[in-house]
Amino acid sequence: MAKLNTDKIQKEFEKQYLREKPLDFVVGDTVDISYKITEGEKSRIQKFRGIVIAMKGSGAKQTFMVRKMSQGIGVERIFPVNSPNITDVKVIKHAKVRRSKIYYMRDRTGKAASKVN
Repeated sequence: MAKLNTDKIQKEFEKQYLREKPLDFVVGDTVDISYKITEGEKSRIQKFRGIVIAMKGSGAKQTFMVRKMSQGIGVERIFPVNSPNITDVKVIKHAKVRRSKIYYMRDRTGKAASKVN
């Protein structure tokens, strides 16, 4: 019985789900994400603005985590990079960080929670 190369098959399958134009942001950037939400028959676009605190995965399974403060409470959301529901991602601010995951932002409160140093 011949051994199948599953990695090759998986990459070929994932190619059809990849985004044509890759998103251009890194961890630490403040981004404004336009996300399409469907409720029953209606659909609308909702914006989510926050700081990218992590990126994980590769290929079709790549995701990024965005954190924002909403009325003093931290809200985090994970978005798939290749989701067809993401209509637009605008980079509001670039920030230089020295880590690939800035989970230390979770401990910050007040004005420091919205700034990456």
